Amino acid sequence: MRVAFTVNGEDMAAEDVWPGESLLYVLRERLGLPGSKNACEQGECGSCTVYLDGVTVCACMVAAGQAAGRAVRTVEGLAASGGAGPAPDSRLSSVQEAFVEAGAVQCGFCTPGLVVQADDLLARTVRAGGPAPGDAEIREALAGNLCRCTGYEKIIEAVRTAAEHEERAVRRGGAR
Repeated sequence: MRVAFTVNGEDMAAEDVWPGESLLYVLRERLGLPGSKNACEQGECGSCTVYLDGVTVCACMVAAGQAAGRAVRTVEGLAASGGAGPAPDSRLSSVQEAFVEAGAVQCGFCTPGLVVQADDLLARTVRAGGPAPGDAEIREALAGNLCRCTGYEKIIEAVRTAAEHEERAVRRGGAR
Protein backbone atom coordinates (compact mmCIF):
# COMPACT_ATOMS: atom_id res chain seq x y z
CA MET A 1 0.00 0.00 0.00
CA ARG A 2 0.99 3.64 -0.43
CA VAL A 3 1.16 5.78 2.70
CA ALA A 4 1.12 9.55 2.19
CA PHE A 5 1.51 11.94 5.09
CA THR A 6 3.28 15.12 6.14
CA VAL A 7 6.68 14.69 7.75
CA ASN A 8 8.33 17.71 9.34
CA GLY A 9 6.14 20.01 7.27
CA GLU A 10 6.82 18.29 3.96
CA ASP A 11 4.39 16.08 2.04
CA MET A 12 5.90 12.62 1.67
CA ALA A 13 4.83 9.14 0.63
CA ALA A 14 6.15 5.63 1.07
CA GLU A 15 5.35 2.98 -1.53
CA ASP A 16 4.83 -0.76 -1.09
CA VAL A 17 4.30 -0.54 2.66
CA TRP A 18 3.10 -3.85 4.04
CA PRO A 19 0.21 -3.79 6.53
CA GLY A 20 2.26 -4.63 9.64
CA GLU A 21 5.07 -2.19 8.95
CA SER A 22 5.66 0.35 11.71
CA LEU A 23 5.83 4.09 11.31
CA LEU A 24 9.34 3.86 12.75
CA TYR A 25 10.47 1.51 9.98
CA VAL A 26 8.97 3.75 7.30
CA LEU A 27 10.61 6.86 8.74
CA ARG A 28 14.05 5.27 9.09
CA GLU A 29 14.28 2.85 6.20
CA ARG A 30 11.96 4.20 3.52
CA LEU A 31 12.21 7.96 4.09
CA GLY A 32 15.83 8.18 5.27
CA LEU A 33 15.10 9.84 8.62
CA PRO A 34 17.28 7.84 11.03
CA GLY A 35 16.90 10.13 14.05
CA SER A 36 14.25 8.05 15.81
CA LYS A 37 15.93 4.91 17.09
CA ASN A 38 14.75 1.31 16.99
CA ALA A 39 15.51 -0.14 20.39
CA CYS A 40 12.82 -2.23 22.08
CA GLU A 41 10.08 -2.44 19.39
CA GLN A 42 7.58 -2.67 22.26
CA GLY A 43 6.89 0.98 23.13
CA GLU A 44 8.77 0.64 26.42
CA CYS A 45 11.96 2.66 25.93
CA GLY A 46 10.87 5.86 24.16
CA SER A 47 13.84 5.95 21.77
CA CYS A 48 11.49 6.20 18.80
CA THR A 49 9.29 9.02 20.16
CA VAL A 50 7.83 11.30 17.48
CA TYR A 51 4.89 13.68 17.26
CA LEU A 52 1.80 12.36 15.48
CA ASP A 53 -0.69 15.18 14.94
CA GLY A 54 1.00 17.07 17.77
CA VAL A 55 0.91 14.23 20.31
CA THR A 56 4.01 12.23 21.24
CA VAL A 57 3.86 8.53 20.39
CA CYS A 58 6.28 5.63 20.16
CA ALA A 59 6.66 5.22 16.39
CA CYS A 60 7.41 1.51 16.81
CA MET A 61 3.86 0.98 18.08
CA VAL A 62 2.08 2.87 15.29
CA ALA A 63 1.27 0.98 12.11
CA ALA A 64 2.48 3.05 9.17
CA GLY A 65 -1.00 3.01 7.65
CA GLN A 66 -2.33 4.77 10.75
CA ALA A 67 -0.21 7.79 9.83
CA ALA A 68 -1.79 8.20 6.39
CA GLY A 69 -3.02 11.75 5.92
CA ARG A 70 -1.59 12.85 9.25
CA ALA A 71 1.29 15.05 10.39
CA VAL A 72 4.48 13.51 11.80
CA ARG A 73 7.29 15.51 13.34
CA THR A 74 10.56 13.78 14.12
CA VAL A 75 13.67 14.88 16.00
CA GLU A 76 15.05 16.03 12.65
CA GLY A 77 12.07 18.37 12.34
CA LEU A 78 12.83 20.11 15.63
CA ALA A 79 15.75 21.93 14.06
CA ALA A 80 14.75 25.30 12.64
CA SER A 81 14.99 24.12 9.02
CA GLY A 82 11.27 23.54 8.45
CA GLY A 83 11.96 20.61 6.11
CA ALA A 84 12.00 16.83 6.44
CA GLY A 85 15.55 16.92 7.73
CA PRO A 86 17.88 19.56 9.04
CA ALA A 87 19.23 21.89 6.37
CA PRO A 88 23.00 22.41 6.42
CA ASP A 89 22.50 25.93 7.77
CA SER A 90 19.65 25.09 10.17
CA ARG A 91 19.76 25.98 13.85
CA LEU A 92 19.23 23.38 16.49
CA SER A 93 16.18 23.81 18.67
CA SER A 94 16.71 25.13 22.20
CA VAL A 95 16.24 21.59 23.53
CA GLN A 96 18.79 20.13 21.12
CA GLU A 97 21.28 22.90 21.98
CA ALA A 98 20.74 22.35 25.71
CA PHE A 99 21.38 18.61 25.42
CA VAL A 100 24.71 19.34 23.74
CA GLU A 101 25.56 22.14 26.17
CA ALA A 102 24.80 20.00 29.26
CA GLY A 103 26.65 16.95 27.95
CA ALA A 104 23.40 14.96 28.07
CA VAL A 105 24.29 13.03 24.94
CA GLN A 106 26.31 9.90 25.56
CA CYS A 107 25.83 6.99 23.16
CA GLY A 108 22.98 8.97 21.58
CA PHE A 109 20.57 6.09 21.22
CA CYS A 110 17.93 7.40 23.63
CA THR A 111 18.62 11.06 22.89
CA PRO A 112 16.16 11.61 20.00
CA GLY A 113 13.22 10.34 22.03
CA LEU A 114 14.27 12.32 25.09
CA VAL A 115 14.64 15.48 23.00
CA VAL A 116 11.19 15.07 21.44
CA GLN A 117 9.60 14.37 24.83
CA ALA A 118 11.40 17.34 26.42
CA ASP A 119 10.26 19.54 23.52
CA ASP A 120 6.69 18.43 24.17
CA LEU A 121 7.01 19.27 27.88
CA LEU A 122 8.27 22.76 27.10
CA ALA A 123 5.51 23.27 24.53
CA ARG A 124 2.93 22.46 27.21
CA THR A 125 4.57 24.65 29.87
CA VAL A 126 6.89 27.50 28.93
CA ARG A 127 5.75 28.04 25.33
CA ALA A 128 2.14 27.97 26.51
CA GLY A 129 2.91 30.89 28.82
CA GLY A 130 3.31 28.88 32.00
CA PRO A 131 6.24 28.53 34.36
CA ALA A 132 9.27 26.38 33.69
CA PRO A 133 8.77 22.78 34.81
CA GLY A 134 10.38 21.70 38.07
CA ASP A 135 12.52 18.61 38.43
CA ALA A 136 9.58 16.41 39.44
CA GLU A 137 7.61 17.50 36.37
CA ILE A 138 10.64 16.90 34.13
CA ARG A 139 11.16 13.42 35.59
CA GLU A 140 7.49 12.57 35.10
CA ALA A 141 7.51 13.79 31.50
CA LEU A 142 10.61 11.73 30.70
CA ALA A 143 9.52 8.64 32.66
CA GLY A 144 8.71 6.71 29.48
CA ASN A 145 12.18 7.27 28.03
CA LEU A 146 14.92 4.93 29.18
CA CYS A 147 18.61 5.79 29.08
CA ARG A 148 21.07 3.04 29.82
CA CYS A 149 24.19 5.25 29.91
CA THR A 150 23.44 8.01 32.39
CA GLY A 151 22.04 8.72 35.80
CA TYR A 152 19.67 11.21 34.13
CA GLU A 153 21.12 14.25 35.93
CA LYS A 154 22.66 15.72 32.75
CA ILE A 155 19.39 15.07 30.91
CA ILE A 156 17.37 16.89 33.58
CA GLU A 157 19.95 19.69 33.56
CA ALA A 158 19.51 19.97 29.79
CA VAL A 159 15.73 20.30 30.09
CA ARG A 160 16.16 22.95 32.81
CA THR A 161 18.58 24.85 30.56
CA ALA A 162 16.24 24.64 27.58
CA ALA A 163 13.36 25.89 29.74
CA GLU A 164 15.46 28.87 30.86
CA HIS A 165 16.36 29.70 27.24
CA GLU A 166 12.74 29.44 26.19
CA GLU A 167 11.53 31.58 29.11
CA ARG A 168 13.93 34.31 27.99
CA ALA A 169 12.71 33.97 24.40
CA VAL A 170 9.06 34.17 25.50
CA ARG A 171 9.84 37.32 27.54
CA ARG A 172 11.49 38.84 24.47
CA GLY A 173 8.33 38.07 22.52
CA GLY A 174 9.39 35.18 20.32
CA ALA A 175 9.40 31.56 21.41
CA ARG A 176 11.94 29.53 19.52
